[in-house]
Amino acid sequence: MAATSLASQAFLRRGIQSFAFSHSVDIAKKLSHFRTFPLTAPLSSSALGICNSVQTVKGGIDVSLKGARDTETLEEIKRVVEMADRALLRREVLHTDFLTPPVLSESMSVLVKLNEIKAVAQGGYPEAERCRLSVGHPDVFTSDLDNVAALSISGKFEYEPCSHGDFLGAILNTGIVRDKLGDIILQGEKGAQVLVVPEIADFLISSLNKVRYVSVTCKKIPLLDIEYEPPRTKSLKTVEASLRLDAIASAGFKISRSKMAGYISDGDVRVNWSTVTKNNTTIKTGDIISVSGRGRLKVGEINTTKKGKFAVELFRYL
Repeated sequence: MAATSLASQAFLRRGIQSFAFSHSVDIAKKLSHFRTFPLTAPLSSSALGICNSVQTVKGGIDVSLKGARDTETLEEIKRVVEMADRALLRREVLHTDFLTPPVLSESMSVLVKLNEIKAVAQGGYPEAERCRLSVGHPDVFTSDLDNVAALSISGKFEYEPCSHGDFLGAILNTGIVRDKLGDIILQGEKGAQVLVVPEIADFLISSLNKVRYVSVTCKKIPLLDIEYEPPRTKSLKTVEASLRLDAIASAGFKISRSKMAGYISDGDVRVNWSTVTKNNTTIKTGDIISVSGRGRLKVGEINTTKKGKFAVELFRYL
């Protein structure tokens, strides 16, 4: 067992060294003490979230972190890794707070080839953006995870419409930190529904009494009562000579390829919630491409034409 552990640690260090070569020595130092342990494969992406999926793979470790470009994201990934390590050693199930799509996606890309630990991401409903990640040894992992609670916030909003920011600000003003909150689903005149960690549900029920100028009532509701609409999309097709990011994204967002190249080099483009700065990044079916200020699109079926080009189906989110 000791020999296996040492071999795994050596493999992990090689992955970090590879990442350091393409990024920076400082980032590699931040990750140099990561321990080796098994986890699951990446979660399937949906249009607006990557929650409600469970997968397991077996294999070696390869830490490249190509999408983790900022210190804050790296620190969050580090905490996820350390939490999973504790779950393995203690043979228990542990939960993160709500993670943003980039952090969840990049965390899973770091842990993609690890095994023996089960991981589940849940945001309360299928299209959730912000999700909690639960990890634990399969022997102690139960199918009924009670780690997300739903609250309904109601008031006379027909006279004072409130935005997502209004609800978020009101909740944060009670002293709750953002990581304890999942998605906020606006319901127009009815108010909003919010996903939270169960431990703060009672506190919010007793503390949240106003959103902007509207007096509100907050109560707990079953997850099955969450009201949401699947995202609306507009489909289009394009034929390109390659599957380069700049080519596919320019076609999907209907802007010039040179302008899209500028967005990419400026760090304004994400693929599967990870910032990408190389125009020639290869795109594949299922990828989510988002551009700051312009929205996002999903790559559908890709077929090769008789002339060797690529016919690509794209779905633009409205």
